[in-house]
Amino acid sequence: MACVAALLAFPSTTSSTASASSSCRLRLRPAVVARAPRQQPRGRRALRRFDEVEGVSKKRRGIGGGSGAGGSQPSSSRRDRGLAVDFKESQVADFDDLEEDKFFNAVVKVYCTHIAPDYGLPWQKQRQHSSSGSAFMIGDGKLLTNAHCVEHDTQVKVKRRGDDKKYIAKVLARGTECDLALLSVENEEFWRGTEALHFGRLPCLQDSVTVVGYPLGGDTISVTKGVVSRIEVTPYAHGTSDLLGIQIDAAINPGNSGGPAFNEQGECIGVAFQVYRSDEAENIGYVIPTTVVSHFLNDYQKNGKYTGFPCLGVLLQKLENPALREILKVPSSEGVLVRRVEPTAPASSVLQKGDVIVSFDGIAVGCEATVPFRSTERIAFRYLTSQKYAGDIAQLGIIRDGNSMKVQTILQPRKHLVPFHVEGGQPSYLIVAGLVFTPLTEPFIEEECEDTLGLKLLAKARYSLATFEGEQIVIVSQVLAHEVNIGYEHMGNQQVMKLNGTTIKNIHHLAHLVDTCKDKFLTFEFEDDFLVVLHREEAAAASSDILKEHAIPSIRSSDLSQPYVETKNDIQKTSEDFGESPVTNFEMGIDCLLWA
Repeated sequence: MACVAALLAFPSTTSSTASASSSCRLRLRPAVVARAPRQQPRGRRALRRFDEVEGVSKKRRGIGGGSGAGGSQPSSSRRDRGLAVDFKESQVADFDDLEEDKFFNAVVKVYCTHIAPDYGLPWQKQRQHSSSGSAFMIGDGKLLTNAHCVEHDTQVKVKRRGDDKKYIAKVLARGTECDLALLSVENEEFWRGTEALHFGRLPCLQDSVTVVGYPLGGDTISVTKGVVSRIEVTPYAHGTSDLLGIQIDAAINPGNSGGPAFNEQGECIGVAFQVYRSDEAENIGYVIPTTVVSHFLNDYQKNGKYTGFPCLGVLLQKLENPALREILKVPSSEGVLVRRVEPTAPASSVLQKGDVIVSFDGIAVGCEATVPFRSTERIAFRYLTSQKYAGDIAQLGIIRDGNSMKVQTILQPRKHLVPFHVEGGQPSYLIVAGLVFTPLTEPFIEEECEDTLGLKLLAKARYSLATFEGEQIVIVSQVLAHEVNIGYEHMGNQQVMKLNGTTIKNIHHLAHLVDTCKDKFLTFEFEDDFLVVLHREEAAAASSDILKEHAIPSIRSSDLSQPYVETKNDIQKTSEDFGESPVTNFEMGIDCLLWA
């Protein structure tokens, strides 16, 4: 059976111990326990990063990488090109090529050294490995590349075309949702004689596109050409979000990530970043359009950091069926039905289940959850919310019980109960008498393998929404054997619900409860009524021995050393542990439902 996978083009990766033949495919890390590769959820099998190749498990994957495009920098002479000039032949074509140098010379090669966290052993890192990708100059001493090219970076270096010197670069901002990163190089020598690229407008279908970068197969710059095949809201594999994307048929290969794509006028129309791999399809690559790029850059300029793409936080159902529209008292073929509202979203105060959204900022929403796009096209409703910034206000036209009304809501980025990326790059952890507590995250699930987590915990990860700000699913990932925890040493990957009768909100709250406890016993209540009771004083006394035995530097991560601040307006849990619909479009198996 053919395996279908849409994959990120990734930078050429190398490991300190990998051979030359496998350096682009394999990243090694210290193996604690041999685990089977994670099986992807149904909706995400078609879109995953291009760092998992045949015969290599996702746990051993390399950092995702890039796709290339061209740059702009004038060439001073023909000698710079290293070409032999034959004066017996016409030189017109050669001098026409000088214009192309302006674009090619703005594209640089990125060398990144990565050290990813070890989510199973959160107090340490995985083995260091390196990769290469592409980037390009955008002016003001800055470079643009993909976020997955510099993920978990410890050192980033860049090299100009035709140069043999590498320069240290600094990561200024990462946009995980839009898979973009902003770099700066302080060395003035790097920028001498360079020219930044100019961004162009969103292209049209069948427009020619040229992708330039540094993919595998050689060290010099590479150029591929094609046309724009499709423009629509598409899933971003790295950020697990739905944003506008440009589909092209130009070849995009590992190492191309972060390079620009050009139109016929030499303007940059986007950043190549992922490809679709399938036995039934060929030459399907994706480019991040300039509309998404400008949102990322404006967000950074406005806030001094990346704040994210906002959304409504509602699950919508299409209203194509006439009988469904009639029972909802929707007079025409318009609008989408609200089926679920995130409790933490600001929209939860103005929207409710059963509402029909018919307009967004005065723009009519169709029954297929689409809105007008350019002159004769339509695009997914999510496109409108992605044009906003965090904190912006949106006006919604809704129908509730047959009555039309206008409501306003603030737009904020989504906060997943089980996050897809760990803020700060290092997971939180707390060790109590050898019990290792950590928040449940998607990277942890990928590393541990779904089979070891249990169906109920996986169901919560896929279907549960946060009911209050800062809520986390806190689990015991493993138990470090010691006489103080006899009888509990075989438990692992179980959610802790309460400590001495107090419901646990997040891992910082758990650390606070442990620190302030004065009772004789620490009584932990886990999922399915499993009970763990420890002598508080004995547990504290055993900590130093456990840390020494397992070479652990601290009993908790540094973020848990900060004072705990009690959250207000917590939403009480209902009797429903998790909902009936997945929390992202990646796992959504029904086409008529989608998150926006």
